[in-house]
Amino acid sequence: YLLGEGGYGSVLAGMRKADYLPVSITYTFLYVINGKTYVVPLEVLLMIKVGGGPESVGTRAAVSILDWYDLEQEVLLVMERPVPCVNLLTYMQNSVGPLEEHVAKVLKQLVDAAIKMHTKRVFHRDIKAENLLVETSSGDLRVRVIDFGCGCWVQEKPFTSFLGTSAYAPPEFFICGRYEAAPTTVWQLGALLYKMLDKDHYFTTFRFLRGNISFNNDLSQDCQNFLEQCLALDPKERATLEEIQQHPWLQNQSIKHKTSNLDYELQQQKSTLGTTSPTQLRTGN
Repeated sequence: YLLGEGGYGSVLAGMRKADYLPVSITYTFLYVINGKTYVVPLEVLLMIKVGGGPESVGTRAAVSILDWYDLEQEVLLVMERPVPCVNLLTYMQNSVGPLEEHVAKVLKQLVDAAIKMHTKRVFHRDIKAENLLVETSSGDLRVRVIDFGCGCWVQEKPFTSFLGTSAYAPPEFFICGRYEAAPTTVWQLGALLYKMLDKDHYFTTFRFLRGNISFNNDLSQDCQNFLEQCLALDPKERATLEEIQQHPWLQNQSIKHKTSNLDYELQQQKSTLGTTSPTQLRTGN
């Protein structure tokens, strides 16, 4: 069944016949940028670098790629599919209002993952709620990174073209037409945190540049300071990944599972259906 679709292809849910491992199958069309045809193997290389292959299933922040096939006009990627899980956007939408601060501290997992990715010279470039999966199989939430289709290798000189979601592009790209990997990742993490803690889950760089973004005064001082450091207009004044990793707001960890409307509905289904497994409930199998 269909999990989602975008400008470059679609994603289907499936099962590996050999051992019934849940997988996602992505069909991605070839695309052309500046006269060059780009094939997905770059995405494959990035995923192998940070998520590993079949032997790494379930052990890394990035999902693992199991196989890929060149079908001439499109490329097929087979990846692990954690269950039960929902993407972070769905989790946020099914929560009552903004996420609580202690739940939003799941961001620490993403900061740690981003540092590891950058250490391996991988720049995701499109960190947003839609590209993150939330595993809800235990009391503690676990976040997994997906969709490296806009990713590239970290480079020393600034980037001058942006491939990703323009709503979360760093302000320096709109101001001076250049941006670097690490400050961009910090910006996108800050934008993501703002969305998690905002009652409307709404943030765009455009709104920020127009002065239409303000911090909720009900947030703790540490949290507001964390957001300010991530969302500094000048990338030179923006905190580094290592600095936000050590920030007091993230160091004081307390991530308890918040029961969202989705979780409540699934619990009700489980009690009604008796023997139905959580995997069947979450995936519709």
